[in-house]
Amino acid sequence: MGYLLNRDGFTRVLQKLAENRRLYAPVNKIGEGRYTDVDVVRYDFITEAAEIELEKKSDYAFKEILTPLSETLFFFTENEVKEADYDQREVIVFLRSCDMHAVKRLDAIYLENKFADPFYKRIRDRVRFALIGCGHSYEDCFCASMGTNRTTEGYLFSVDLIDGLYHLDVKDPDLAPLFAAEAEKEQDVEARYVTENEVKVTIPADVPNSIYKDGLWEEYTARCINCGRCNFACPTCTCYTMQDVFYTDNGKVGERRRVGASCMVDGYTNVAGGGQYRRTNGERMRFKVLHKIVDFRKRFGYDMCVGCGRCDMICPEYISFANIINKVNQAVEGGADNA
Repeated sequence: MGYLLNRDGFTRVLQKLAENRRLYAPVNKIGEGRYTDVDVVRYDFITEAAEIELEKKSDYAFKEILTPLSETLFFFTENEVKEADYDQREVIVFLRSCDMHAVKRLDAIYLENKFADPFYKRIRDRVRFALIGCGHSYEDCFCASMGTNRTTEGYLFSVDLIDGLYHLDVKDPDLAPLFAAEAEKEQDVEARYVTENEVKVTIPADVPNSIYKDGLWEEYTARCINCGRCNFACPTCTCYTMQDVFYTDNGKVGERRRVGASCMVDGYTNVAGGGQYRRTNGERMRFKVLHKIVDFRKRFGYDMCVGCGRCDMICPEYISFANIINKVNQAVEGGADNA
């Protein structure tokens, strides 16, 4: 069922939802960007319609809600282990279509990868979604190439701001009366979505092992500064490390934390004895790219990258992930022509 609400009406709906839930949405943080007087769009708690940034794309993904940057898993003593408490309230997160598809990737990694991760599952079980429609494509998006430009299921309601009114397609029948009570008008509503992006990528169907030795990766040994920004902005990067923290007042008591990490940062692949699997930035870039468009697909049947373009937006060296994908495709096609 579709409803048209003004700002005050939508705010009252959100405040009603927030009585027993936590609501997260992209919020425009004025002057909190990486440069002086630059804004940044990040996820945060919201209780009013005006707080939700519906026009700009978020600079960082939502994934910290599902996979916190630092998460205490359990506490331990000499002879006892206790799982950390957690907020058990339901959560509603406002996501664009590409990020809805990113949730599918996270679920595959944490829930369908032979063993379900219990700490991810206990968060995921209480998270629901609201879809933000896309009235136009953004500068770095290539979601249409990745097949993530449209979502038709998996959300409670969608929202588009058109001519000052919030157009909402409510999928959950339990929520319909709440929206109906505040609606200025009832009519059919369909979430907006893009059908084409300015940026386009072509992913090769088959990638031969020879791509590992291709010279294209050498460019990124020189250009990439292994800062890891791309990993933390990406909605599907899931690398982490474990830390056991021992308390100073009792060295036999402490907690285990799962902490976000980056496959692009020097030292991530260090092993005992001084070994390191990927020593150059080009080797790290190769691992990340091929995981996104080859390895993940072999396991789950679809690509890990959702084409949100955040890694292109955030890179201080202006490295384009979309361009790398196309370079891989060109290298594969060139190799096939010379075979």
